Amino acid sequence: MSGTTLLETSLTVLVTGGAGYAGSHTVLVLLQEGYKVVVLDSCINSTAPGPNSPLPPSLQRVERICGKAPVFHKISMADPKALAEVFEEHSIDVVIHFAALKSVGESIAKPLIYYSNNLTATITLVETMEAAGVRHLVFSSSATVYGSAQYLPVDEQHPTGQNITNPYGQTKFMCEQILSDLVKSNSEWKVVLLRYFNPVGAHKSGILGEDPIGVPNNLMPFISQVAVGRREKVKVFGDDFDTPDGTGVRDYIHVMDLAEGHVSTLQHLMRPEYNGCRPFNLGTGQGVSVLQMIHTFQKSCGHEIAYEVVGRRAGDSASMVASCERATKELNWRATRNLQDMCDDTWRWQSKNPHGYADGWQSKGSSSSLCRTQ
Repeated sequence: MSGTTLLETSLTVLVTGGAGYAGSHTVLVLLQEGYKVVVLDSCINSTAPGPNSPLPPSLQRVERICGKAPVFHKISMADPKALAEVFEEHSIDVVIHFAALKSVGESIAKPLIYYSNNLTATITLVETMEAAGVRHLVFSSSATVYGSAQYLPVDEQHPTGQNITNPYGQTKFMCEQILSDLVKSNSEWKVVLLRYFNPVGAHKSGILGEDPIGVPNNLMPFISQVAVGRREKVKVFGDDFDTPDGTGVRDYIHVMDLAEGHVSTLQHLMRPEYNGCRPFNLGTGQGVSVLQMIHTFQKSCGHEIAYEVVGRRAGDSASMVASCERATKELNWRATRNLQDMCDDTWRWQSKNPHGYADGWQSKGSSSSLCRTQ
């Protein structure tokens, strides 16, 4: 990446949920760009540290790739005392907030857990930030805040909070409202809302990737687990949508493009002239159907992938594609990796690590002084 100044890279960035999929790839790019990074994670959605290292496996892999390790604290975002101690120990300049429960299906089955966890984590974080005098925040939001698309491609002016079909999306919308109201109440707060459109892929090394706990909730990791033999077949939920091949169309973004988007956002947020609470879409602007994804992945893995068409899921829409013009214009960012890159990198990761972080390389007796749990 370019345009990073010495002043910017002297910043200390706190990344909540930094051991997770999007978080770990963003931590990697931040470290490569020279930022100081502190990671908080409860490891509910990611593999916890093992006996040989105080770092979670994902961050061990980050250290292997770039030769640097972040500071790590294993804490719950709902623990205000532990959170305050982190701010007291480290001189934090800006926060990237990934930490949240994120399964759409689980949120429908367990709505109270999602409302309690996701809202409490965000409120506790900003209260702690306010007490510490840290008022720069990049918030990990979602395209689910747009509900059912009223027009395509969806831009940042599209209505939010209408016809949201699941509690996960509602929590992201509510957190956006909380942060918007906070900025209105105190102009010293500077916030960016990043609305993601379906992150997929892995680091090109095959060392770092997506390792969902349990049955994958998203299409790409399910396809890759079928491809590697862990699961029998992919379920295609509906083939009668108003799309070119009848299957649902979504905007997929390579996780490394997403990670680089966070660094571009951080640089934009820290400019003296930035103010307010601004939303930005991070996607490609290109729609990909379920069958197109399966067929492209077959080229990556070199064999057919079994799938079965079943009924639609409640609340699924035909298409959701992003307009990313604002991010290109204001953040000087655009996605550069295509669908084949996404599938190739996912297969490289999955084929090298059939069972995710349970396989492959583990740090042996890491002595890094920057790794702490509490």
